[in-house]
Amino acid sequence: MKKVLFTGTGVALITPFRKQETIDFSKLEELIDHIIVSGADYIVALGTTSEAATMTDSEKTALLQFIVETVGGRLPIVLGLGGNNTRAVCDAISTTNFDGISGLLTVAPYYNKPQQRGLYEHFKSIADVSPVPVLLYNVPGRTSCNIAAETTLQLAADCPNIAGIKEASGNMQQVMELLRNKPTGFKVISGDDALTFPMMALGASGVISVIANAYPREMSEMVRLALKGDFKKALPIHFMLMPLMNAIFEEGNPSGVKALLEIQGRIVSQLRLPLCKVSKPLYNKLKELAACVEQK
Repeated sequence: MKKVLFTGTGVALITPFRKQETIDFSKLEELIDHIIVSGADYIVALGTTSEAATMTDSEKTALLQFIVETVGGRLPIVLGLGGNNTRAVCDAISTTNFDGISGLLTVAPYYNKPQQRGLYEHFKSIADVSPVPVLLYNVPGRTSCNIAAETTLQLAADCPNIAGIKEASGNMQQVMELLRNKPTGFKVISGDDALTFPMMALGASGVISVIANAYPREMSEMVRLALKGDFKKALPIHFMLMPLMNAIFEEGNPSGVKALLEIQGRIVSQLRLPLCKVSKPLYNKLKELAACVEQK
């Protein structure tokens, strides 16, 4: 069945590293295959969860090419590409090979703290040069910059190439404003695993998920049920995963989900500084929570 872009469960793909901190392509291939056969709807490459901020340009190019080749057209791929220098982001888009890429996820500019007019012009400039549909990424907890609902809605009205927003503000009032006033076809996507169920109950079209690296089948099933309006069956899955959804972020992302994947035997929990492994108490907590999920 053909996947509809930005609908359902997108997986914010991690990057497995060896103990020497080189990319473990064999483990990545295994993880991608597992995610695909488990029913995910699309993959997000080189997002925050991938630790792209600690990679060289050549590593990012090689990693993206490997992901495209490994996926082999089985799922859409959304590329994470953003920054706080509008001209540099547009130049990077213009020189990127988009063969095999279906969409672009671009984060709000961080550190600069632009006003709303600056955010509007930034994203409009990106939409004008992107050869694929654009998904805005609002995550003020990381950027110190919130894309106001009014700005998002204006961009949705003015830029046909802006297809939706990954909304990770945690502000449900803002989420409701977006869902109430968005144009038909514009996607509002949860950027927070734990808020996916309530956002979908309000009309969101899915999630870009971190926990789905470890539990792609369960997360995809919950989202699929919610899309059908079967919230009665979706809710137990949400409650089952909720303790893990919260725990994997206690000491940062992707530290938590990498620990969880190590517990499952899929990767070695290796990160690049300034990120580091989770503490022993959190590791043990994740192990206990994972065992509870396995029993259900």
